[in-house]
Amino acid sequence: MGRVEGKIVFITGVARGQGRSHAVRLAEEGASIIGIDLARNVDTVPYPMASEEDLDETRDLISAAGGKHHLVKADVRDRQAVADAVKAGVEALGGLDGLVAQAGVMAVGNTDPQAFHDTVDINLVGALNTVSAAYPFLADKASVVLTGSYAAFTSAMKADPNGGAGGLGYVASKRLLSAYTHELALALAPRRIRVNAVHPTSVDTTMMRNDAIYRSFRPDLESPTFEDALPALPVLNLFPDPWIEVSDVTHAVVYLLSDESRAVTGTQMRVDLGAWIKLHDYTFP
Repeated sequence: MGRVEGKIVFITGVARGQGRSHAVRLAEEGASIIGIDLARNVDTVPYPMASEEDLDETRDLISAAGGKHHLVKADVRDRQAVADAVKAGVEALGGLDGLVAQAGVMAVGNTDPQAFHDTVDINLVGALNTVSAAYPFLADKASVVLTGSYAAFTSAMKADPNGGAGGLGYVASKRLLSAYTHELALALAPRRIRVNAVHPTSVDTTMMRNDAIYRSFRPDLESPTFEDALPALPVLNLFPDPWIEVSDVTHAVVYLLSDESRAVTGTQMRVDLGAWIKLHDYTFP
């Protein structure tokens, strides 16, 4: 306990899923949380997004974990709204020692080109807005964690041959975020600000448990159920598991935000059940 004692961390997509998990665990480890979430649906995303009630529940869970918080509704696509939220949170809590650009969507199966734009705007542009808005408030030796995906390291067709425009947008956004991590780590090094990405395989959240995902893994069926899709889900991974738990990602995030990782920057940390090595031969750096 106390691995991030006294630190203040900004998290996007905080209302549920990975964002909520990170926030609660960090609070248990002594951090205060600034957080934002859209807390409404996006038309091209084929599953319900987090709600205001979810955001309220996250507030309660952080408080129960002993953490202070400043959580508000804001859209990561709106840089000024993100900046306003960070500024208010810093004023309320007293500083900023780290951030987690977690907000993301996966509009898999949607063939409407708008799904590509919405996905890139949220997953990639939203992360860029988050870093840009938070940077003026970040302390020296702070930590930036960007949420990527296993999909960043494979071809669009291998990642999801049935993904449509939404699936292509997901792969593109995560690939570019991986490259951004590398260059940002170089740019922020003079202030000893660490920049790392976490790349999960499939995670057991609402993003995975929905009809669009089931159809993606079982295109041979008209209306596949979770039970139909479950045997196909491990196909991505080296280990024979369908997915990882949100806590698996949170463990990596806590490490990267703590002083335990003070010598780690520019890392592409794969939390992927061996999905990457399943498809790639070893190459020397």
